[in-house]
Amino acid sequence: MAIGASSAQTAGDDAEVRADGDEWRLRRGLGRADLRAVSEARRALRELLRDRGRPERAEVAELLTSELVTNALVHTDGDAVLTATVGRRGLRVEVRDSVARPPRLGPGESCDGTHGRGLVLVQALADAWGVRALGAGKVVWFEMAV
Repeated sequence: MAIGASSAQTAGDDAEVRADGDEWRLRRGLGRADLRAVSEARRALRELLRDRGRPERAEVAELLTSELVTNALVHTDGDAVLTATVGRRGLRVEVRDSVARPPRLGPGESCDGTHGRGLVLVQALADAWGVRALGAGKVVWFEMAV
């Protein structure tokens, strides 16, 4: 931990909020297929933004975070990691998983009307978003001014 940094547990035993200079970072492990992690991730992000005096767009940030977390848990066979960083430049949320296949934007041909719209919401509501390939897996991220 850097000098002047601090950390505290929040929303779940494996969630950690850590300060480093002007930035606060939330990191939370997401268990394979554990859909309870979606609401826990939303709560942890809400607390991060509230506690750091940045609640302005918290509802939209929670919605977009839940979309990324849900995608990682439903469309992969492994664990995932949520990282949210809030600082002077705003909020950046990343969800890392172990599947290299990029996500699809929009519903597929077999869409039943309830799936496939999460990334469309991310694209519409975030200031920026994208996918970064990793050696084994990927990171899907979005950014918002808060």
